[in-house]
Amino acid sequence: MTTIAGITIPDSQLAREVTDLVRDTETDLLYHHSRRVFLFGALTGQKKQLRYDPELLYIAAMFHDMGLMPAHSSADKRFEVDGANSAADFLRRHGIPNDAIELVWTSIALHTTPGIPEFMRPEIALLTAGVEMDVLGLGFPNVPDDDRASVVGAHPRSPQFKQDIINAFYQGIRHKPDTTFGNVKADVIALKEPHFHRGNFCSVILHSAWPG
Repeated sequence: MTTIAGITIPDSQLAREVTDLVRDTETDLLYHHSRRVFLFGALTGQKKQLRYDPELLYIAAMFHDMGLMPAHSSADKRFEVDGANSAADFLRRHGIPNDAIELVWTSIALHTTPGIPEFMRPEIALLTAGVEMDVLGLGFPNVPDDDRASVVGAHPRSPQFKQDIINAFYQGIRHKPDTTFGNVKADVIALKEPHFHRGNFCSVILHSAWPG
């Protein structure tokens, strides 16, 4: 078993298969990011004394960006939903109970929706916490500096990580800009495409089929 910053990486047959799948499917950038997300989420859970299923958190972390990969990307769904669906399909093939599948699906589907996951089940809250720490630098007080250093030492975060992750998001969603309506990935499209016109919630209301 591998232990990083006091956190043991799940080593069940299911977890090993997930790791192999992500290694074979995703880029090094997303693989290391996903492992850091698990570790930062688990360390946050430890700090907050939350009880959670490490294996389910690990699976959610490893699948959370799978929807950015062409083979797992739909033409008309948010990339978060694509990743959640991929995880659910994988778990279903392995005979995992529906409650666990739903928990992983929800964790992934909501991981870019701030302000909600923190009030939900620990696995859902901790996946978002891990993502927000690695991408946005939020929640640093929950993880000591030496633990963060251990995580980054095991799974390097390059000096250009911020630009690299933005580019990865853009490449994964550029073919379906309409799926960014009302979510943070609209900011990614707007940064990369200056002439992009994001959907506007008020315009949708005003031009709806209802009279008045």
